[in-house]
Amino acid sequence: MAYWAWGDPRAAHVVVCAHGLTRQGRDFDRLARALVDCAAGHLRVVCPDVAGRGQSEWLPSGAMYQIPQYASDMLALLAQLHTAAPIAQLDWVGTSMGGLIGMVLAGQAGLPLPLPLRRLVLNDVGPSIGWGAVQKMQQYAGRYGRYADLSEAAAAMRALSLGFGPVPADVWLEMSSHMVRHLPEGGVTLHYDPAIGEPVRALTAEMAQAGEAVLWSVYDQIQAQVLVIRGQDSDLFLPETAQAMTERGPRAQLVEWAGIGHAPTLTTPEQIDVLAEFLLK
Repeated sequence: MAYWAWGDPRAAHVVVCAHGLTRQGRDFDRLARALVDCAAGHLRVVCPDVAGRGQSEWLPSGAMYQIPQYASDMLALLAQLHTAAPIAQLDWVGTSMGGLIGMVLAGQAGLPLPLPLRRLVLNDVGPSIGWGAVQKMQQYAGRYGRYADLSEAAAAMRALSLGFGPVPADVWLEMSSHMVRHLPEGGVTLHYDPAIGEPVRALTAEMAQAGEAVLWSVYDQIQAQVLVIRGQDSDLFLPETAQAMTERGPRAQLVEWAGIGHAPTLTTPEQIDVLAEFLLK
């Protein structure tokens, strides 16, 4: 599993940033740099490419692309980081799927974490997920082709990612540059294993409902301070779920951003300031 590290490799305060279903760790470049600057360099920000994405190897079976596998991988990564330089404060920023991984790590007693998560940011995700949004993911996750160049690939991804909100063209191209790999015969394709879509397409409404009950139980056990971010136009993270998360379990702090759906990119100065305030102050 590849990961991208920012800041002081010996810093005792570590922030892990975990991306969404079809994304990769370079999504957090701007956030990571800004957090390190705000911390005057005394911070490690670690942004993994979850298995099957980015520079990480692909798993041997599509059925393995599920949250328990990802959580296990993150435990191995955290153990390695802790061995290299002891961790004294551990925080987690998770967008969509990355937030679900963070919930599992924060809400299950007995996991071999170096230390409990202190603060947890859940970016447009909670224990309940809008079924309509899942059906959309079933249509596109793992289904992609060849593009003539980066610009064409970026345009295709933009059409699927309107929920990210009004991302400036230069920022989108920068983010998209890490989402492709070059093909030997020319052109580019997306960076991830098409098989990551198999478990998503196998999901039924009944299975999703059963999974929600488990995730609410996990959420209610979280001891970390929690910041929940919601794009006001999100069809995946519904307002009633966000509200419930402020009233039970860790009683999260809720921030909602207008003009954005699923999911905020955490790239604007205003968005970054909210996270820096929560994680560093």
